[in-house]
Amino acid sequence: MPQNETIWGRNVVLSALKAGRPLNKILLSTGGRGREVAAIREAARAQGVPVEEVDRRRLDQLAEGGHHQGVLALAAPRAYREVEDLLARARAAGEAPLLVLLAHVEDPRNLGAIARSAAAAGAHGLIIPGRRAAPITAAADKAAAGALDFLPVARVTNLARTLDELKAAGLWSVGADMDGEQVYFDADLSGPLVLVIGGEDKGLGVLLKRECDLTVRIPLLGPVPSLNAAVAASLLLYEVLRQRGVRSRAPS
Repeated sequence: MPQNETIWGRNVVLSALKAGRPLNKILLSTGGRGREVAAIREAARAQGVPVEEVDRRRLDQLAEGGHHQGVLALAAPRAYREVEDLLARARAAGEAPLLVLLAHVEDPRNLGAIARSAAAAGAHGLIIPGRRAAPITAAADKAAAGALDFLPVARVTNLARTLDELKAAGLWSVGADMDGEQVYFDADLSGPLVLVIGGEDKGLGVLLKRECDLTVRIPLLGPVPSLNAAVAASLLLYEVLRQRGVRSRAPS
């Protein structure tokens, strides 16, 4: 396992500091200025994280072409959680569980975008497979805009078995599928729920689709044949909130 993970982007690094994620060093482009850079310097000083100014070309090299905005950090590897931790988070909040299970989403930007929507919608966690899928990388962190510092992620070896365990724990499993049994806003999404989102090319797959209690579709009236996985996840997440009567959550 690598000693460091590289994350980049002003909001991503600032979010990591706010969440208390262990950072070994922060690298700033020489002469970098701005409100976010000042906030990063202040938070790093308070937490004892070393800050070093380097040539922008060094950041370009470390970010491998990513849009780093003159800010990059070397972070301790992110710890994945257990599925039970996600359920415990819902219990501690006194809320019906809302989890998102990703079936072989391979684009880290889609993973990050889904995590961002899940965190914004108050989901209690994200579940990803350990193989043939995008792990949490710097690109996912950037797309999530810091959401992955606040949304716990469980990584499992068998999605179908995990889905069975969640169903046994009382969650209703609903998969997004182009040929789903119901239009998503006609389905009951108000109770304890795990939303199952398929990969970019394979969708849910035959086995996982069979394991779902219900599959739902998003109506497409125009010539576009399908929606991006992150867009589909966002629509379903906010339909859950609508059905639960959630308007806003008081800031903590």
